[in-house]
Amino acid sequence: MFFWFDFNALLFVSVPEPVCVPVFSSLIEFKKAALGHAIGHGHEMQTQHLSRILTPPKPNEATMSAPQKNSWQDALSTLITDPDEFLNLLELDRAMLAPAQTAALLFPLKVPRTYLRRIEKGNPRDPLLMQLLPHGFELETHKNFTTDPLQEADHNPVPGLLHKYESRVLITLTSACAVHCRYCFRRHFPYSDNNPGTQGWDRMIDYIKNHHNINEVILSGGDPLAVSDHRLKEFTDKLATISHIKRLRIHSRIPIVMPERINAGLITWLQSLKWPIILVVHANHPNEICEEVGVAMHALKQIGVTLLNQSVLLKDVNDDAAILTTLSEALFAIGVLPYYLHLLDRVQGAAHFEVPITKAMTVYQELTAKLPGFLVPKLVREEPGKVSKTMLTSVQF
Repeated sequence: MFFWFDFNALLFVSVPEPVCVPVFSSLIEFKKAALGHAIGHGHEMQTQHLSRILTPPKPNEATMSAPQKNSWQDALSTLITDPDEFLNLLELDRAMLAPAQTAALLFPLKVPRTYLRRIEKGNPRDPLLMQLLPHGFELETHKNFTTDPLQEADHNPVPGLLHKYESRVLITLTSACAVHCRYCFRRHFPYSDNNPGTQGWDRMIDYIKNHHNINEVILSGGDPLAVSDHRLKEFTDKLATISHIKRLRIHSRIPIVMPERINAGLITWLQSLKWPIILVVHANHPNEICEEVGVAMHALKQIGVTLLNQSVLLKDVNDDAAILTTLSEALFAIGVLPYYLHLLDRVQGAAHFEVPITKAMTVYQELTAKLPGFLVPKLVREEPGKVSKTMLTSVQF
């Protein structure tokens, strides 16, 4: 049995023989997988971009400012939460500090230190920075933007459980996240009322047992992978007593922003589960896809996890067909299929991220022209009260 999680070496997955093999024999092999697919599909202009984002990041003072620790729990405990430190590490204009501090009072800053390696220093328009830096725009109020844009309070029969769609329920195992995305539709979510802890699990399990139309459970949050492997196993052991559950889905941004979470303990837990497992990760921009993310995804792929990605269309971040094309190619190169491209949920504090529907449709039409169908995510909008997400097509506009 082998397991490696120093990203300067080879990755081995801690699983039984004969599955335990290196994901990549070298960085060259990793690049060939990504670049070869792009070239093979006529996207030669993307190869330079893909080569850059798939190059292992070099340590810098931003990531070395905190002691280097071994576990993902240590990484969670040393998140950057101070806007002053965040701006200093990225060498950004001090004029940005006051509005960032004020906005962070409403929705705190949270960023993993290692994630800073993917953000360009001194660039206030960096697409990853723009997703994370608190901004004065968040203080503005806008018509049609609310604190509960999906009206989730209407579908919350048991603390910690949301039942919006007939055959599946969403479980908020925790309020914790490794990163606070400024556009998050749950930035105002009443986690204090929906974080029942282990003592509230039985009520959720009973609800699922008594609703035989439910065949899929979605672990969400917060971020479910912020929960320890031991507690994840405790919950799924209870869930395993329900015969009508057919599959387990996990929605998590952590494998993208903190890929060290995909460790031996998590792999062991996933292998122990009796259902097909779907992991839906969340990447919005190709600069988020680095080698660490690639090896983590291949570790999951090797044990049979279905890997999907959902993105949010964000103004000045990824509202461009070339960027989204490169993202799809980079995801496919590491074994992840594009799943959804969401229009922004109209949550109070995030109006500055909204892309007008006419532009969204133009970008999507260009995207479909550039990619084979299986690499084009579904363009969707979630609307309160609807029995499913609304798929958007050019015919509607």
